[in-house]
Amino acid sequence: MLRTALEKDTRVTPDLILPYDGVQPDFVSRPVWCGRGSTVIGAARIGAQAWIGDEAVIRADGQTVILGDRFWLGHRSTVHIATRTHGTRVGDRVTVGRNSVVHACTLGSDVVVEDDVVILDGAEVGDGAVIEAGSTVFPRATLPGGYAYAGSPARPSRAIGADEIAERAERLRERMGDGSALPPGEVSEVDDSVFVARNARLRGRVSLGAGASVLFCCDLNAEVGPIVVGADTNIQDNTVIRTRADGVVIGRDTTIAHNVRISDCRIGARSLIGIGATIASGTLIADDVMLAAGATTDSGQILEAGYLWGGRPARILGPLDAEKRAMMIRIVEGYCQHGREYRAAQEASE
Repeated sequence: MLRTALEKDTRVTPDLILPYDGVQPDFVSRPVWCGRGSTVIGAARIGAQAWIGDEAVIRADGQTVILGDRFWLGHRSTVHIATRTHGTRVGDRVTVGRNSVVHACTLGSDVVVEDDVVILDGAEVGDGAVIEAGSTVFPRATLPGGYAYAGSPARPSRAIGADEIAERAERLRERMGDGSALPPGEVSEVDDSVFVARNARLRGRVSLGAGASVLFCCDLNAEVGPIVVGADTNIQDNTVIRTRADGVVIGRDTTIAHNVRISDCRIGARSLIGIGATIASGTLIADDVMLAAGATTDSGQILEAGYLWGGRPARILGPLDAEKRAMMIRIVEGYCQHGREYRAAQEASE
């Protein structure tokens, strides 16, 4: 009954609702607002009075996402799970700003996550905490409530009270009214094995290899230089690739995670670019590289093969061992499967 009611009013319906493994999202009540390009998929339960911004993505494909009442998700932000290990659980009255990622973690109630934040797998954030703009919460970190946290990794900067938390949440919500999303662009002819989400935006000379996938609310702008994506490479939700000169080339069997920002560069085969990373123009990333979540590169930087890189700017953190290589292969295989499933679900919904 609720699903039928939602479909009657586009202002309170995500632009794209898809099942995963036969499970549809569950809305406790009508959202307050759903922006253009907003996407909700799979075993997600969204509490009362939700607000979902332009091109925001909630994706529960393999584990559950449970969001409490009065959840606000800013423009181009992403909520996701870790398929094999963690779901995502969020308390009541949580506000997430723009271009942030809440990934396979637990957030208490009355938490504020500001713009450009990444919260990673297994992290736990207590009630009444603020994660300040640009911060990264590392995997399995425990952040007690009552503090503001900043940095990468996020560390307590000072104690914070309920009044200031409420004020910062309100400021974020006020800015969310300034959405600037554009309608999806035309998608060129692609191989039958390729998945391009209906609300992804592809412009200019974009070439997608067999088995590649471009997920929800991605923006690939190749109106200046070309974008070439190798076979079986996945580009995940809310990633933005924009060419200004020479273009972008990404090798085969590579993962570009959620909310990555990429300018003119070369990224090799069998690599992984972590959540919320930024790749500067002129970067050369060799084959078999893992770049950690939230990392950045300098213009013209070269990332050598066979290493885990991280930091701002990126530096070598250690060798790419057998366990990490196996994990990277599993992600590629999993997203090839996701691509096939999403293509079928998207076609069935048209």
